[in-house]
Formats: sequence, C-alpha cells, structure tokens
Amino acid sequence: MRVHLVVPIIALQFLPAPGASVVNYECTTTATGQKQQVKVNIELTVPERAAVNENLTIGWRGTYVAGSELRAPSTGLEGSLKLYAYAGISSIPRLTSATGVGRLGTITPGQPIPLPTGPVNLTTTPQDKGEGTVHAAAINIGPNPQSPVIECEVTNKSALTEYPLAVGESAGATTPTTTPTDTDEDETSDDEDETGATTPEVTTTVTTTTTPEGGVDTGAGGEAGPDGRALMLVGSLVILSSAGGLMLRRRPRRNTP
Repeated sequence: MRVHLVVPIIALQFLPAPGASVVNYECTTTATGQKQQVKVNIELTVPERAAVNENLTIGWRGTYVAGSELRAPSTGLEGSLKLYAYAGISSIPRLTSATGVGRLGTITPGQPIPLPTGPVNLTTTPQDKGEGTVHAAAINIGPNPQSPVIECEVTNKSALTEYPLAVGESAGATTPTTTPTDTDEDETSDDEDETGATTPEVTTTVTTTTTPEGGVDTGAGGEAGPDGRALMLVGSLVILSSAGGLMLRRRPRRNTP
C-alpha cells in the first residue's frame, strides 16, 4: 500500500531556500501602530560582476520562518497591495540600495500575508567602480512605495549574510587618446596683421601760425616788426597828402566882380 503525501502550496512558503539567511523584522501597521515580530528566510542572488552605468539586477526570494509570519490585521487590508523589497549595498560610492516589487497572494484578515512565490528582481544602476557587499534590507506592503500600510525594519543587521559585489567599467567604455599636431607659425612683422596686409603709416602735418601779441591772427603784418610798421604808416600819410594836393589844384577859381 502506497501513501501519497500532498504538500499544500502555501506550505512551500515556510521552506527556506538554499543559502538563505534569517532576517528578523519588526513590522508596524501604519493605520493602528500595531507591531509584529516577523522572521523571513531571504536568499539574494547577486551577479558576480556589474558595470558602471548599466542596470544591476539582484534576485530576492523570501519564505517565512514557521510561527513568525506577518499577519494581516483582523479588520483586513483594502486595495491592491504589493510587496516592496529592498537590499542594502555597502562600500561602493554612490550606491546604497536596490529595490523591487512583487505580487502578493490573497490577503485574508487575521491570516499570514502570502509572500510572492517567485523571485522578485531588485534593480539599481551603479555610477562608480568599486567592491562592496549586498545584504537583505526592509520590506514594505502597500499600493505604492510612498504609501506603505505595513512597514518592516530589520532588527538583526549585524547577523545578516553579506554577498560580495564588484562594479567595473562598462564593456563599451574606451579611453580617449590625444594625437599631438604640429603647427607652423609664420613670422610676421610688426607692420603686418594675420592676413599679411601692411598697415599704412599715418603722416601728420602741423601748420604753425604766429599771432602778434595783443592782436588776432591777421597775416604777415604781425611778422613785420616795429620798423616795418612805421614805414608802412609814413607811406600811407604820403599817399593821403598827394591825394589832397590834387584835389586842391582842381578847385575852380571864382571870378571877382
């Protein structure tokens, strides 16, 4: 007689995955403040090597430790809820975490909230090279990452399994090279510009006019000197006298009766 054992699918969530580590959580229901102590076996699948500026994917798989499940409030949870899982990353510049989202099973009030049955992909993008480690981090339940209805924080961080991670250069990255170029410079004179044109010389002519002291600029009279001016005055008087004599000679004589 053969006996067949049937294992319910939900029971698979309580079987730890190979290489998984137990993560202790304190989970808080945001609406009521109710707290629960939860334990989850979490296995992370970390790639052997990642590249700068390329998408990095870390696999996340979780199962409950029997007797330490996260239960839904007795009043139930409303809306379409998802699991948001996180991984912490240490010792690599500007790379601190990866996050992913997974589907939850049917949530029944007062019963364990079923975790995703398949792996959840956590993603991030490294910006710098380096070597570090990856470990399991928080999990939240809610309609979106900004509105969790249940928040679960790690309480045994020092006991978490650390997975090595190395980030190197992208496969398409190349190192730029510079080829020096010799440039012959033509000698140019001070009178030539870059086009070879000669700059014309500018000639300035200065005209000097001497103005007699105490008078305006009248021409050569100012340069004649005192003696010259006296001679000019005498000549003018002679001319006037001659003209006056001629006028006297031409006056008609009157006849005396």
